[in-house]
Amino acid sequence: MKKTASAGWQGGFKDGRGTISTESGALNAHPYGYAMRFEGVKGTNPEELIGAAHAGCFTMALSAVMGGEGLTADKMDTKAEVTFDKVGEGFAITKIHLTLKAKVPGATDEKFQELAAKAKANCPVSKVLNCEITLDAALEA
Repeated sequence: MKKTASAGWQGGFKDGRGTISTESGALNAHPYGYAMRFEGVKGTNPEELIGAAHAGCFTMALSAVMGGEGLTADKMDTKAEVTFDKVGEGFAITKIHLTLKAKVPGATDEKFQELAAKAKANCPVSKVLNCEITLDAALEA
């Protein structure tokens, strides 16, 4: 299974503007830029999108892990706080903190904590930066 997303950019780093699109159409030429990423201007940015992907993946993984134990959540809400810091000459995502609130009938806190830790360690987005990264780069005239 492969999924695709794309980004376009025009202009310089601070004065340029870009768009992000996804194969599903959930994002279709959605704007992003310097001010949205570094100055708090309303709009999206790559770090926010990684946070959304991580929260969604983790929550879904936890549902699967709980299902294997005969547990089903009535409700789960996960927030991902992505820390984006200046590191050396550039920037890096230095931490993602997941905050989960869930209602799971029949689950003890001990079992819930065990299953949540398992989901955190094994959801594909948690492991994404340990995967192979490849690049096809083409310079157009």
